[in-house]
Amino acid sequence: MLGNTLAASLIWGVNTLFLLDAGLSNLEAFAANAFFSAGMLIFEIPTGVVADTVGRRASYLLGTVTLAVTTILYWMLWVWQSPFWAWALVSVLLGLGFTFFSGAVDAWLVDALKATSYTGSLETVFGRAQIVGGVAMLSGSVLGGVIAQVTNLGVPFLLRGAILLVMFVVAALLMRDLGFTPDRSERPLRATRTVLRASIRYGLGDPPVRWLMLASPFTAGVGIYVFYALQPYLLELWGDEEAYTVAGLAAALVSGTAILGGTLAPWVRKLFRRRTSTILLATITSALVLVGIGLVRNFWVAVVLVALWGIASAIDDPVHRAYLNDMIPSKQRATVLSFDSLMGSAGGVAVQPVLGRVADVGGYGASLVWSGVISAVAAPFILLSRAQKPAADTAREVTPQTPQ
Repeated sequence: MLGNTLAASLIWGVNTLFLLDAGLSNLEAFAANAFFSAGMLIFEIPTGVVADTVGRRASYLLGTVTLAVTTILYWMLWVWQSPFWAWALVSVLLGLGFTFFSGAVDAWLVDALKATSYTGSLETVFGRAQIVGGVAMLSGSVLGGVIAQVTNLGVPFLLRGAILLVMFVVAALLMRDLGFTPDRSERPLRATRTVLRASIRYGLGDPPVRWLMLASPFTAGVGIYVFYALQPYLLELWGDEEAYTVAGLAAALVSGTAILGGTLAPWVRKLFRRRTSTILLATITSALVLVGIGLVRNFWVAVVLVALWGIASAIDDPVHRAYLNDMIPSKQRATVLSFDSLMGSAGGVAVQPVLGRVADVGGYGASLVWSGVISAVAAPFILLSRAQKPAADTAREVTPQTPQ
């Protein structure tokens, strides 16, 4: 978590500025991000199947190599001032790299916890991971902004590629699949069909999981847009569109709230009997705060509201992941988690170009107001998941292994 997030966050504070500096319009920049989401949409299930049939470690190693190579390609597109179609193509491949992580890492962790007889709550573990990720993101986003300020916007991308290659070596030496044995008794295509059918059964075929997944396009899809739109919006409010350090600090603010949210998540969870109560509260709060961010015109007020949005999102994440993991069998865990990520990516594909166009026509403030409205649509789906009364909604500890 530390290495991956540090590598990724080096560019998070300057990514939108990087795309705009390459000659893309707001519509094209967020369309490029949408192609990244499309890549995740296309490859989520195949890479989830890799994790469930070949192994979680193998999936992680493939992800680090793919991301390192495509990050360098992104830098080359910036150097060459490439046309939009090239950005779209490489963005899809970047999405492929992230899909190798999206289901595999959580599945690797939860299987290992059960194999080592861990009896605490998943919220505590995911909260700790979020704290570590927040520290890495805080460091990386500030460092990326400072490096871009004193050198240029391309250097953080080169550093990200280098760190990912280091993480490949670390994972190759230290990472092992505990509590999970890949089933290689079937040929690849047949195994893919078998895992996919079972994953649909335990994913969209399971009502509480299905309704939670259907909320993802509205929360995750909007979240991707908001994170990157905050960079130029806060610079606009600051009054200096080349203050890259401020853009890095904006991303660092979100990462700092991730640390706080990861700390608060287990405590907030104890206030409610049901996990869905925490998820619903975080969703509604996020939607209202986004509307507020879009309406204010004062930089410091906007910063406070961004912090509130980050805290709400950060509290939601560990509880959401714990709730979902407790409803999925081990053999299908990586693929079902990838399917949930796929739903979020689908939302990103649909939402980002639309909101990017709103930003071109009406400004970033208007697009953030609409982001709040769209994310609020997730609330009814969370209520529908809650209405199924799954045992995972009230679980406090890691549950026994689900029968296969």
